Amino acid sequence: MDITVVHHPFGVAEVTVAGRLNMVTAARLREAIQGAVDDHHPNAAVDLSRVVFLDSSGLGALIASLKAVRAAGGDLRLVAPAEQAQLVLELTNMSSVLASFDSVDAAFPHD
Repeated sequence: MDITVVHHPFGVAEVTVAGRLNMVTAARLREAIQGAVDDHHPNAAVDLSRVVFLDSSGLGALIASLKAVRAAGGDLRLVAPAEQAQLVLELTNMSSVLASFDSVDAAFPHD
């Protein structure tokens, strides 16, 4: 799995995940988002458009990260979840907790 983090000037960390988000890789996602929070970017837009597989551990990492950003006064929003990831979100009813948007700009509008 590859993770890239881009810090936008409007206080959002764009975290792009590619590959499998599972028990082997979930900790890396949590660490990346916590690092963004520690760097004063409490809002995280997690791009899941290139995730080919999401399991319960990956879902747990997203929930743990949501708690971390909210504790820092921010929010976590998903960007363009791939088909399998979206299916997992819907089947677990987590799509009602983790909001999905088409782009980072749609997830966190700014002036």
